[in-house]
Amino acid sequence: MESGFPCTFSTLLGQLPKETWWDVDLYNWEGFWYRSSHVSAAIAARSNFQANDDDVFLTSSMKTGTTWLKAIIPTIMNPKGRTDDYTDDPLLKHHPNELITSLEIQLFKESPNPALSGMPSPRLFRSHVPYPMLPESVKNSACKIVYITRDPKDTFVSLWHFKNSSTTAMGKSPWPMDEAFGSFCRGVHAFGPFHDHVLSYWKESLKRPQKILFLRFEDMKKDPKGQLRKLASFLGRPFAKEEEVDKVLWRCNMERLKNLEVNRYGVDPWVNIDYKFYFRRGIVGDWENNITDEMKERLDKVTAMKFGGSGLDIGQ
Repeated sequence: MESGFPCTFSTLLGQLPKETWWDVDLYNWEGFWYRSSHVSAAIAARSNFQANDDDVFLTSSMKTGTTWLKAIIPTIMNPKGRTDDYTDDPLLKHHPNELITSLEIQLFKESPNPALSGMPSPRLFRSHVPYPMLPESVKNSACKIVYITRDPKDTFVSLWHFKNSSTTAMGKSPWPMDEAFGSFCRGVHAFGPFHDHVLSYWKESLKRPQKILFLRFEDMKKDPKGQLRKLASFLGRPFAKEEEVDKVLWRCNMERLKNLEVNRYGVDPWVNIDYKFYFRRGIVGDWENNITDEMKERLDKVTAMKFGGSGLDIGQ
């Protein structure tokens, strides 16, 4: 168990269902799986976080295109991000993780009630928790939520490579794909089950499209300009000229981000993972190069069962 927990949390965790995922223990809280430090931080955030009406939240399951949006959203919100002014491009000096602060991995992991009054407005936050676990003030305020998801087969493959890259970098043996795949299909992975996570935001986005923008990674890759315009308008920062769209796309191009020095070296201090591991291929359909036909069929069946009747067409 991770250190730093009050006895009340230690008692709570001892009562929760527990499974091992990769080399860490996950605990099931209200139907979803978390690392111990993340569930305590998420509970603290739900109790103590107070949203402002102009806050922006980026939410997602893991490895669904989040790193790309961690670069895109701050660039859209920054007036210089859509110009030829390269003197103050935050992407040159900061990994995307540093540009949008995580509730459960950073802020509320460090303190159950962090001081946030000094953050400049509009504040940018991110979270991997499912919709029911978000703070009530986030749900009830006028702040905006952007949700990104992708084909679960590509999500699994990206997650497997991401976790094993960091695992082998620490001198440990990789987790065999068949074991990791079985765990993913059962929904046992950090912030999983994946399908329930997606549905929690999808259903709410149908009720409140002005509150939650539901994006698909595949749509972002197929029509980046159209999706970027939709995102900018949703955030209240519409583009005035076509050239502005081009500038943001250039700044946030995956190949550019991957090759920036700041993203090639260094380690994320919050999760102890090399920055470079956040960038791999960033393509649609990479599952075809990684999983068997039997694995595809199994996960497609889970997807059809979970998403059936929801109106959601992802990964089928």
